[in-house]
Amino acid sequence: MFKSVLVANRGEIACRVFRTARRMGLRTIAVYSEADAHALHVREADEAVLIGPAPARESYLDAAKVLAAAKATGAEAIHPGYGFLSENADFAEAVAAAGIVWIGPRPSSIRAMGLKDAAKKLMIEAGVPVTPGYQGEDQSDETLTAEAARIGYPVLIKAVAGGGGKGMKRVDRAEDFADGLASARREGQSSFGDPRVLIESYITRPRHIEVQVFGDQHGTVVHLHERDCSLQRRHQKVIEEAPAPGMDAATRMAVTDAAVRAARAVNYEGAGTIEFIADASDGLKADRIWFMEMNTRLQVEHPVTEAITGVDLVEWQFRVAAGEPIPLKQADIPLKGWAMEARLYAEDPANGFLPSIGRLEHFELPDHRLRIDTGVEKGGAVSQFYDPMIAKLIVHRSTREAAADALAYACSELEVWPVRTNAGFLVRCLQHPRFVAGDVDTGFIGTEEKDLVVTEPSPTLLAEVANHALDRDPPSNERNSAWSSLAGAMGFRLNAATHATVRLWTAAGAQDVHPARTEKYRRTTILLGSSIVGFERGNAFGFRDRPPLSKNGSTGPASDGSLRAPMPGKIVATPAKPGDIVTKGQPIVVLEAMKMEHALVAPFDGTVGEIAVAVGDQVVDGAVLATVVREGKE
Repeated sequence: MFKSVLVANRGEIACRVFRTARRMGLRTIAVYSEADAHALHVREADEAVLIGPAPARESYLDAAKVLAAAKATGAEAIHPGYGFLSENADFAEAVAAAGIVWIGPRPSSIRAMGLKDAAKKLMIEAGVPVTPGYQGEDQSDETLTAEAARIGYPVLIKAVAGGGGKGMKRVDRAEDFADGLASARREGQSSFGDPRVLIESYITRPRHIEVQVFGDQHGTVVHLHERDCSLQRRHQKVIEEAPAPGMDAATRMAVTDAAVRAARAVNYEGAGTIEFIADASDGLKADRIWFMEMNTRLQVEHPVTEAITGVDLVEWQFRVAAGEPIPLKQADIPLKGWAMEARLYAEDPANGFLPSIGRLEHFELPDHRLRIDTGVEKGGAVSQFYDPMIAKLIVHRSTREAAADALAYACSELEVWPVRTNAGFLVRCLQHPRFVAGDVDTGFIGTEEKDLVVTEPSPTLLAEVANHALDRDPPSNERNSAWSSLAGAMGFRLNAATHATVRLWTAAGAQDVHPARTEKYRRTTILLGSSIVGFERGNAFGFRDRPPLSKNGSTGPASDGSLRAPMPGKIVATPAKPGDIVTKGQPIVVLEAMKMEHALVAPFDGTVGEIAVAVGDQVVDGAVLATVVREGKE
């Protein structure tokens, strides 16, 4: 066994790998960008090396810098985590050539499965069922358009080198195909350096089923059962569970056997995941599950597999990379209970799920019978440069119902401010009757979204916040404060008469509220600076006792039709031009930020007045990118 390991990654996965490494007595080495100088994974390592500026291309994606850090620190092994360089065959070869142990599959396996089109052809040869579609070499617009028509709409356009939902676009109509293709190509080029795509038939009630596989250097391949990752938003996984609900023994055997055949077809070593798409219109059936792709690395959702099997997958990665055999035979790998994982994202569901960045001034996580994997802490920052996931919450219980209930409760206890999160959204997903019944598919969130997003605090929370305002010492000279707006001449008393009101301000405006003492179950009210923050079942609401200052940089379209950047980012497309007649919802400018594209659309029917940016421009939060003049207005 090697004695030291460098993790070529950041955040929660770096911290998670270090945890196992420390338990096994290995020296841990971190790499970090300038943006991560004070990050948790840097402090948790025995040694850390600065490898470049904040942009990933100049730091975490720079293979030469990572390898130089490994040589400088005497690292005997490199664990790539997931994302970044984890599925880069050239990097894996360079690591081995430097005499350093690569904790991952053979480069040939990465290449074989790294391109979705080539992988599907290989799977067909191995007898693994694949989704109907087009994986040809001809990438002309004409051929791709014709193939989409042949397959029949809706279709899914996917970057051949893609993963994590990047470069994946659903297209429902022929007239939208060109725009979807252009976007998929841009994301493929931006995220993976490869604009090529494939096309698949879009399954109308799809479920995302994946199987954890593991191979060693002695020719053994095993599976560690399946996971269901169907709860997704824009192809990004939100909640994962193991095992899959509704999976009977015969179907489980069929899908896990297919996964093992797929791994053996590429002489697989280490941890990998075979992803399948299932047509769930009539339940899970063995003949309605098809291969989608293989991820030749550890997955974000690996903790649910660890929970139901009792296996530390990172320890297995270390041992297999060191030449040891897989510790358990297939028949000895258990499946116990039910596990669920929720991804806590720095995003604002009430504002179109736009990513949220900033410092975590208040960051409180639950601590009762659950596992939390995170790479941030109170006082840390969520950066614009990296993925918006800030933590994973994992529970393991004896039944699915108990696991869902425990995870919902844990998410309801989360308190994060001023960075916005999806915690309340997660609670409502986990408690939705369809999810509780196991009636899930990848369209669940899109179909039920109006019931999953809370935009306003409850009257009970408002009353608590108002009462909290009364308990504060009043400012001595604020005529417009909450206290000066009390009805009559009540003065400042804790149990004020019921006709007293407090004026609370939010970004949306003012509201007069009757203060009241209420029960505290799943509700907390705190004071942070000049804001009063109320937490309720995972949702966070901020209030002030005076009108908030106007911000030159509203995150949405202004009433005058100006479109402002919701966050710092890079302009990747300007599909409209000055003078174009546009309809409400039509894309005007496309911004890339936090590894995703965000289209800024016309707020109403009208004419494009100005496009103030060009492709390639870097813009700041609040910058005016374009204007739309309302129809009929001079």
